[in-house]
Amino acid sequence: MHRRLAIFTHKIFINTNPIPTTTATGTTFLYTPSNPLNPRTNGLAFFRLLSFTPVHRRAPDPDDPSNLMKEDGVSVCSQMWIENFREPDRILSNLTAYLRRFELWVLAYQKVCADDMGAYMPRSAIQRSALEDLLALKNAVLDNRFKWGARLDFFIKSPKDKTEYQSLSKRKIKAILTTTQPAAFQDKIVQEVLFMILEPIYEARFSQKSFAFRPGRNAHTVLKVIRRNFAGYLWYMRGDLSTVLDGMKVGLVISALMRDVRDKKVIDLIKTALTTPVITSRVEEPKKKTKRKYQKKRVLAEDEPKPDPYWLDTFFGFAPEEAEKVPSWGHCGILSPLLANICLDELDRWMEGKIKEFYRPSKSDVIWNSPEGEAEQGNTSWPEFVPTSGPDKTRKMDYVRHGGHILIGMRGPRADAATLRKQLIEFVDQKYMLKLDNENLPIEHITKGIMFLDHVLCRRVVYPTLRYTATGGKIISEKGVGTLLSVTASLKQCIKQFRKLNFLKGDRDPDPQPCFRMFHATQAHTNAQMNKFLSTMVEWYRYADNRKKIVNFCSYIIRGSLAKLYAAKYKLRSRAKVYKIGSRNLSRPLKEKKGSSPDYHNLLRMGLAESIDGLQYTRMSHVPETDYTPFPSNWIPDHEKALLEYIRLDDPKTLEDQRFTMREQGLVSPQDYISMLVWNYKRNAISMDQLSLIKSAGNKAEREQRLLLGSDRDSYDQRSKEEEEHEEEFDVAEI
Repeated sequence: MHRRLAIFTHKIFINTNPIPTTTATGTTFLYTPSNPLNPRTNGLAFFRLLSFTPVHRRAPDPDDPSNLMKEDGVSVCSQMWIENFREPDRILSNLTAYLRRFELWVLAYQKVCADDMGAYMPRSAIQRSALEDLLALKNAVLDNRFKWGARLDFFIKSPKDKTEYQSLSKRKIKAILTTTQPAAFQDKIVQEVLFMILEPIYEARFSQKSFAFRPGRNAHTVLKVIRRNFAGYLWYMRGDLSTVLDGMKVGLVISALMRDVRDKKVIDLIKTALTTPVITSRVEEPKKKTKRKYQKKRVLAEDEPKPDPYWLDTFFGFAPEEAEKVPSWGHCGILSPLLANICLDELDRWMEGKIKEFYRPSKSDVIWNSPEGEAEQGNTSWPEFVPTSGPDKTRKMDYVRHGGHILIGMRGPRADAATLRKQLIEFVDQKYMLKLDNENLPIEHITKGIMFLDHVLCRRVVYPTLRYTATGGKIISEKGVGTLLSVTASLKQCIKQFRKLNFLKGDRDPDPQPCFRMFHATQAHTNAQMNKFLSTMVEWYRYADNRKKIVNFCSYIIRGSLAKLYAAKYKLRSRAKVYKIGSRNLSRPLKEKKGSSPDYHNLLRMGLAESIDGLQYTRMSHVPETDYTPFPSNWIPDHEKALLEYIRLDDPKTLEDQRFTMREQGLVSPQDYISMLVWNYKRNAISMDQLSLIKSAGNKAEREQRLLLGSDRDSYDQRSKEEEEHEEEFDVAEI
């Protein structure tokens, strides 16, 4: 048996016959020539033969759209942001190359699906049919076959849209074509792609004076900028240009867009989105519905997004006038706020030029006396304090814009403010064809209080104790006089918003009203909803000087409204009885006559009863203090800081400058230190402390020589001594 196996293996080793294999191209023959003198090769061929199985490799499908995605869509967007912030002034004429990137279309599809369905869809979960439809939409946009506002003929539909449009009746088709419908799913995808292409281009160009509809900037940023930069201004001018957000002529929008973008495909897409009419139906007056004894609740579909919770809907009702209006132009959708900022950026640039022209420094001024006006002035830790400086003061001006509302602060005579108002009216009429008058741009003194973003800007005269060091090191303390810029929340505006939301009635003595929308909710759910609302109000009034007072007033209104609701729900007749049973913060259950019954506590401990959280901020001491964190003068958002820092570090010139500075100052980088340490260890076979070599070296030449060569002679002498001692020990052992 062993002899037969040896003969069989010998025949295999010397056999050179072809072995047939099957591949994708047909049947081929695998030759295995062997050398009998090389047993290693013969053995390897033997084991290959025994373990050989034909491999059927699947060729990639050329029609699969996923093969078009070479990179991740987020990395493509990041590269666009970096390129535009590296060269912000260049004119772009080839944006069609980005329209051809299928990665951007897939990323836009994911974002629109997240908004439409309420859940994020990973790229691996996108079906092949959806990718094919998305590819057809991309090709239609590139071939000028895409039409905005389609109602029946779609290239791609939403995953939750199960409607068969081909089998609809004539009545339903007529209703779809003649009534107001939400934007088509494919329109949202094209809008998202255009937005991802245009946003990094213009974010690198926009003025630092605009704060609405931009990433990293909001109404809180405006309040912090006002507190930081508007201290010391006497005259204020507020302007309402919100009619620009309602719509502009297509020619003005396209001309503003073509200042930086010259790509015909992108310009034509936006132009057709603005010019294509939007079908809207007349709003009919709602018929009076008869009240039913019992109204069945509507059950949401599985893929239907949930509506906003009650607390969030209530908070949106508190939106100030300056942040209430969001532009929506034609079929542009999410592109509309970006286009509005592109058009109003001309006004921002014009105002920046006027700020430089108006600035006239005075050497006797104690805060603004530098020629450029850009250095840190006054007390940076207390920027809202402006000391008095005599009759000869610096003339200065500043400007901010939030959406369609502008605020201008001036330090100088009122005649200069009137001149600026006249020039501003002429500029707006010429650029935007918008007629303004003196009533739209009132000039107000700081002592009257300036309302902006539901906060009042006012001035208080303070007499702080100023301490400074005189000549000779003597510390002098004296009383000073100055003005303090105060940013306070408007209580009148807060009452107005509560009245609009039907939480109270009356002006002088506001009386809380029950919020019957939460009548069928449990006490725990109602308290949780109102706590979330109060938490958002605390955050909204974060920078108001009267934060404690205004939040405590909001808590009083909410607590009174809930007390009346519970009194009507549990038939307790009065708020006093509700407070007696449920305590001041309404944390005790109101179903039991005695709120602290042992049964409730036992059920709560076992997890069978729902815990009830009491209302927050029922006392003024519970409200957090106002945030007075110092705000830098040349502030930019964190994402722009990261971009600029990355661009600076990626520049080879920055690395050369750092190396030159290190050579001039005689410093050693950690990387060089580690490399020299390893090099000397390999040469000398011992670890040496390079810092001691650096410190002991006398001059630069000696230092470099010791770093590179180390102490070879000392190490050689040391090794020779060790060998001699070892030989002596060996001789002694032999004796």
